[in-house]
Parts: sequence; C-alpha cells; structure tokens
Amino acid sequence: MDTSAQYAIEQDQNDELASFRERFYFPQFEGRDVLYFCGNSLGLQPKTVEAALLRELEHWKQHGVEGHFRGDMPWMHYHKFLQPGLAEILGAYIDEVVPMNTLTVNLHLLMVSFYRPGRHRYKILMEAGAFSSDQYAVESQVRYHGFQPEEAIIEIAPREGEHTLRTEDILTAIAEHGPEIALILFSGVQYYTGQYFDIAAITRAGHQAGAVVGFDLAHAAGNVPLHLHDWGADFATWCSYKYLNSGPGGPAGIFVHERWAYDHTLPRFAGWWGHDETQRFRMEKGFIPMPGAAGWQLSNAQIFSFAAHKAALDIFQEVGMPALRRKSQALTTYLEYLLGILNQQGLPLQIITPGAPAQRGCQLSVVAGPEGRSLFDFLTAHGVVCDWREPDVIRLAPVPLYNRFQDVHALYQLLQKWLTT
Repeated sequence: MDTSAQYAIEQDQNDELASFRERFYFPQFEGRDVLYFCGNSLGLQPKTVEAALLRELEHWKQHGVEGHFRGDMPWMHYHKFLQPGLAEILGAYIDEVVPMNTLTVNLHLLMVSFYRPGRHRYKILMEAGAFSSDQYAVESQVRYHGFQPEEAIIEIAPREGEHTLRTEDILTAIAEHGPEIALILFSGVQYYTGQYFDIAAITRAGHQAGAVVGFDLAHAAGNVPLHLHDWGADFATWCSYKYLNSGPGGPAGIFVHERWAYDHTLPRFAGWWGHDETQRFRMEKGFIPMPGAAGWQLSNAQIFSFAAHKAALDIFQEVGMPALRRKSQALTTYLEYLLGILNQQGLPLQIITPGAPAQRGCQLSVVAGPEGRSLFDFLTAHGVVCDWREPDVIRLAPVPLYNRFQDVHALYQLLQKWLTT
C-alpha cells in the first residue's frame, strides 16, 4: 500500500465488485456523490427498490385482497421469498430464519422463549456498553421476572486502559458465573468499537455452563461472515437497514436454531401469522406453531418494506458473503493504513477497533481527540457522511458493496487538508 491516488485507482480497477457501486443511489454534494461511510447506520438505496415497490403497488391495484393468493409472489407466503437470502447471510438453514417485526420487538419475543430464570440460575451476561436496544430490553425483562437489574445483569467491561473485550475475559466470566447464568446475550459486532466477537467460542462456553446463548446481529448481518447453525447459537435477531440496505425502519429478522425451532412446547407469545398456515384461516382456538423460526411470527408481512428488503437481499445472493468479506478486509485495511500515516504526521487519531482483520467488520472507530467534533463538522461540510458518537469517536464504515478505494483516498486527502489548515 501507498498514499498515492494512483494506488487507489489501481485497486478499484482490479476490484471484482466494482460494478455493484452502480446498483445504489448516492446522496449528492456540490454535483458529485458524497463520500458515504455511514452504512453501519443506514445503508444506501438499491436502484432496484423502486421497481420492487411499484410491482407490489401494481399487484395491489390489480388484485386487491386476492393479491394474497395470486401471482408468482403472493403476499400469503411473502416471508418465504426472503428466507433463502437471509439463510445465506446468517449461515443458517432456511427454516431457521424468518424476516419479521423490528429488532427490539424480536428481542423481547425471543427472551420470552429463551430467558427462563429460576431461583438460582437467573442472571443475564452481556457486554458493558451494549447498544440501548439490548440494555433496555434486558433491564425490563429482568424486572418483569421480579429481579433487580443490578443483581441480575452481569456486564463484562474491557480491562482498564483498553477499549475492546478480550475473548479470554469473556470466557473466564462465563465460567466464573456459570451456575447463575440463565442467558448470555452478546452483540455480533459491537456498535461503538466495531469489535467482531468470537460467536462460536462464546456459544460453546455458554452451553458448557448450562446457559442459553443469543446474539444481537444488528451490526454483523451483511457485514461479517456468520455460521449460526454450525456455531450452535440458540437464537439471534438483527435489523436490515444498516449493511442489508433495506431502508429506514426496514424489517428485522430472527434465527432460531433447529434444536428449538420445532419444539412446540417452548413458551412464546403467539400471533396468528405464526400459526400453522394450513389451518390459519379456520380461526379456531389452540395455537399450532408454524415449523421453524416462522412459528415466532405475529402478524402478516409488511409487503412494501419486505419488497425493498428482498431487492437488497437479491444483491447479496448475487455477490456472496465470501467476496464481500475479501473486499471488506482489503478496504478497511487500506483505511487503517492511511489513518496510521496521518497519525504519524500529527493528526491525533486513535483507532479503537481491533487491528486484526478477523476481529472486525468494515467499521473503524476513531478517537478524534479534543477537536474531534470540529473535525467531524469539517468532514460533513466537505461532503463526507460518517457518524459521530459522544464523547469523541468518529465511526467510519467503508462498505464493500458500494464504497471504492478512491473514496477512502479522498477521505485521506480531506484529513490532510484539516491537518495543514
């Protein structure tokens, strides 16, 4: 790697995914595409979304209520058209995943089934500083079961002077508190630091301790390789509007491992769309779950948001996660290299995301120092879209589907400009 513009141009010329950039709309700044490094908060719009929405509007116009049963994508079965794409991204069997609801709703529904505290085994173990969705859901769930959060929640924090968790410390905490732990709930990728946790190791340790293990994959789905079935996680949920590009407030989804997915005795909050579809319209008493994760559904699909979600998933199926991961690691390593050069030149930027590519996705979180907010505002004023997190962190996410090496180099040039003004 080097700092020349020519290097970035050559990398883009050799990029096997370069053409996919043209599949997305970019916001404009002074007549050009913005430098968009915020796919970890909201992915860009695929150009196929408009046609997908218009198709469903036309279907509604032509068929009315019969649209549930007519055509090649009848609404009655719409969730099934998204399951194959989700299964590939999550590393799951098709029946283990289903799109539904939003992330926090799903988290509560899954905790109804999988957080079953007893007299002695009642605690939830999670990372300190988890995203608010997880913190609030866990706090309210333990209170609902009659426990106090300060007693029932075990939070694992990084060692003093460090920003990320060591896997060995997570595993040690699981072993230490094992007899008390009912549920382990971790992020796949930590939203603030960008750390990609060792899901397989956490799951093994949790099961050895007798706990159920689940994951919030909001910042992992579509970002890092996942093999949930093989890793043995009990459950997971995620949103789709970040790396999965399904639009603001897009539908979330769940994974339920096959060891549980067909267990009809497992407690759950039921809804009519999770009921056996062969008997659903009989409107009879007695809930019979659909097989697999689909049995956790509450309501029929929100067709327009599902259509947008499917348009984005189709792109993922075309590209494949292995190719995305290769480019992601190359692009993020290049950004890391350029930030290191700037640091040597006197720009006080400290990357707090793990340096090992296997322990991160495409996000780099940077402590920007006392003038960090001014730097963020400078970038914004020059057409960079990134993310500010209090007190002093700028999150940068070069997304492999639509970001170029030249985007990263343009960011480098702007940071140089800041340094010399």
